[in-house]
Amino acid sequence: MIILAFLAFYVAFNLGANDVANAMGTSVGSKAVTLKQAIIIAGILEFTGAVLFGHGVTETLGTKIANPDLFITTPQTLLLGMVAVLISSGVWLQIATSLGLPVSSSHAVVGAIAGFSWIALGINAIDWSSIGLISIGWILTPVISGIVAAFFYSLIQHWILEQPNPLLHLQEWIPWLSAILLSVFGVIVLPSLTQPLTNFLIEEVGLNLPPHDIPIFTGAAAAIGLTLYSWRQLDHSTIQNLKSKIQNPVESLFGRFQLLSACFVAFAHGSNDVGNAIAPLAVISYIQRTGSVPNNGLNIPIWILILGGIGIVAGLAIWGKKVIATIGENIISLQPSSGFCAELATATTILLASRLGLPVSTSHALVGGVVGIGLVQNLKSIKFQTLQGIAAAWIITVPISAILSAAIFSIIRMIFNSK
Repeated sequence: MIILAFLAFYVAFNLGANDVANAMGTSVGSKAVTLKQAIIIAGILEFTGAVLFGHGVTETLGTKIANPDLFITTPQTLLLGMVAVLISSGVWLQIATSLGLPVSSSHAVVGAIAGFSWIALGINAIDWSSIGLISIGWILTPVISGIVAAFFYSLIQHWILEQPNPLLHLQEWIPWLSAILLSVFGVIVLPSLTQPLTNFLIEEVGLNLPPHDIPIFTGAAAAIGLTLYSWRQLDHSTIQNLKSKIQNPVESLFGRFQLLSACFVAFAHGSNDVGNAIAPLAVISYIQRTGSVPNNGLNIPIWILILGGIGIVAGLAIWGKKVIATIGENIISLQPSSGFCAELATATTILLASRLGLPVSTSHALVGGVVGIGLVQNLKSIKFQTLQGIAAAWIITVPISAILSAAIFSIIRMIFNSK
């Protein structure tokens, strides 16, 4: 089990090195924070999100992609398959990170599960509808995020940045920007934090709302409180006494907004993507403990969540700067105002996709948002050579992971059966 735990840590390490750039890449690129500050902030929030709220995605990946019922008579086959998933997805994420390419760890894990399932049970074992939805997400996510980012940045550019006294206009816009930012992130992240309040509203108060709307309602309510708090903190005296490495006072203030948005993205990312690293280990642990497959739900031991969180933070700290540089610096040159819009667009896109039930990739959304900013600023400012490499990595992630997983599973099964 120690070796398997190390493999899960290896996947989490590479996930942290690659995917955490989604949260902090634009903040570093716009110089709202330094790379060291980004690593510390993201490390804390990613770990907290992973440990406290990483159960849901882990259970989905562990029990929904490859149907456990198909492995009832051969749980050992599922165990060996999940070992192949850990190795193949970890290797691919490491390759992508070494090249500075932001890829989707979710796609890597789904592709790996599909690969071993095909070899183990045949082509019908793969849920092709899920693969189709992922493909739709590839296409729609960056497009929608780019449109939303371009829209927000156009508004900020017209109503604030291009005005005779942009700082004065920004002061007038602070409550609106606070409300937009915290409301968007509130309905993504805060439903998890406010689940006890949700249960209270249902069981004790008898609030009659559709099940999917109650978490959104409680999250939005909490976001309003955060908005009021933010407005109190960003008063006139605070604006007049800003001290920052960013000399432009308008961009300096936008840097504060951007840092807040990056924190929410980091927390949400940790709570969602940790499952990509530890779901296979959770399934393996379940099979070893019970001798059966998890076809009635999957309980994730806390030590597995902690292992995933530590792995993500370690990968970010040691190797994360390469992908952070790709997103934050090598697509377009960013200022805090544009970086803030890119992150806001990312959150909005994820929320819309979640409401429609579409699987999305945070890296796809953020890259699309950055490109949207570039289209508003100047088409020539976009480094299309970087985008070509990123797009190629997106396209080949699922098939490469599937092929790696299928090959590794075949070798593992051969070795196991020869004993």
